[in-house]
Amino acid sequence: MLLNELESRYKDTPLTNHTRYHKEQYVDGQLDYFIGLNSATIGDFANKYYKTIDDKELLKLLQHKIHDFRSIALSIMCRQMEISNLDSQKKIVDIYLDNLEHVNNWDLVDISASKILGKYLYDINDFDLLYELSKSDNLWYKRVAIVATYHLIKNDLLQVTLDLIDTLITEKHDLMHKACGWMLRELGKKDTNLLADYLETNYVNMPRTMLRYAIEKYPADIRKKILKGDFLWR
Repeated sequence: MLLNELESRYKDTPLTNHTRYHKEQYVDGQLDYFIGLNSATIGDFANKYYKTIDDKELLKLLQHKIHDFRSIALSIMCRQMEISNLDSQKKIVDIYLDNLEHVNNWDLVDISASKILGKYLYDINDFDLLYELSKSDNLWYKRVAIVATYHLIKNDLLQVTLDLIDTLITEKHDLMHKACGWMLRELGKKDTNLLADYLETNYVNMPRTMLRYAIEKYPADIRKKILKGDFLWR
């Protein structure tokens, strides 16, 4: 069993409440625990067990106090989505949504929201849940909503992302600014004019971090102009 293997292998590994990339305040006051597994190791466990793990053990991992174990569970679910039909995908998505409170840090959101929730909602062509999540009081639910649209963007469905950012543009947390800016940047890879239009229209209200993330792919001289509110270059 995967959980037994993990607990045996890492039983003597010290727990920490933060890493280089994770700050305690990013967990809404709830302590998170890390053992420092890198993405390659997490991926190796997911690849080894995604076809054989049962739901009971998956839930134990997904609800585990150790961040890295939750990351493995979500990586497994992402791999399962790749090989599942729509009915099986719904089962995975239901588990994801029922346990969304455990998807409670930026990287957990970012590895899962698009590949699990975004993929399924795109396949059934129903995005009401994303709008609902975007209006939540929970930081991570809101980040799930916008990051889930990465799958939509990759499949040339762009307007949902902009609609959600219209709702999220007034958010105060920098993790939301970064997520929205990231999605705008990805959208711009598909339609540069649409991104430029959105930036020009929303320049005044857009947080600077969001704007900087959104324009990362522009040439340096254009980035400088945009940061000054100059769109005459278009």
